[in-house]
Amino acid sequence: MTRFVLGRIGFYTLIAVLLAFFTIPLLWLVTAPFTSDPTYKVSVPDFTLDNFRAIAEHPYALPSLWNSVLLSAGTALLVVILAALAAYALSRVRLPGRDALLYTLLLLSSIITGTAAMVPLFQLAVQLNLIDSQLGLILILTGGLLPAAIFMMKDFMDATPKSYEESARVFGATPLQIVRHVVVPLVRPGLATIGVWAVANVWGNFLMPYLLLSDVEKQPAAVITYTLYTEGGQANLSMLSTFGLLYSIPVVLMYLFVSKKYGFRFHGGIKR
Repeated sequence: MTRFVLGRIGFYTLIAVLLAFFTIPLLWLVTAPFTSDPTYKVSVPDFTLDNFRAIAEHPYALPSLWNSVLLSAGTALLVVILAALAAYALSRVRLPGRDALLYTLLLLSSIITGTAAMVPLFQLAVQLNLIDSQLGLILILTGGLLPAAIFMMKDFMDATPKSYEESARVFGATPLQIVRHVVVPLVRPGLATIGVWAVANVWGNFLMPYLLLSDVEKQPAAVITYTLYTEGGQANLSMLSTFGLLYSIPVVLMYLFVSKKYGFRFHGGIKR
């Protein structure tokens, strides 16, 4: 009995330590923007708005958030559309070596990351005149995310009943009509999952925007955060904490919206 009690005490102590480890940085992120002179310690804020005024006066901070939204939304839209069409085709058409192709794409996308492909991607962007182009960056990010997105989306497509499509085909529906009116409503949770995953990957991406966008007015928030330091390389905590809070809000709101709408409770590709 004593050993059981000591074990439970140790277990709950470990859980409390882990919660504190993850909670304290979040508390700092919430309180530091409202503190006049924030430090690395969590303290009771004095509820000033001077830090937000400084961010609003920064010439590139707020526009960079819009750039992040543009890049994330554009990439997610392309990834969702292309992944859905490719996954549907791979799910319904029996092609020789189909599964091997999928696993190869997934393996290559895992091994050849953005860092490993940095030089060839930069050379490709130069040859296609995509340097300093947000559209070019969206296309490159889409290409990097598509293999894994197709692999994940195919599982949702495989779980959709084919009888619905056969009924629509009997009534004269075209393949595109079947995809739009029959398949898409069934796999909307999967589309939401792919969309959230794509946005999260692009929202925090620093390397590719930093490499391909030299115009500071086109750079996203992940790159602009790098500039919120003093000339001596010291972190400007008031600016960083405030901008970090604003940078986090869109992703949190997106997660809450999608979680409330779909709940992320899946059974194959169909929500129960």
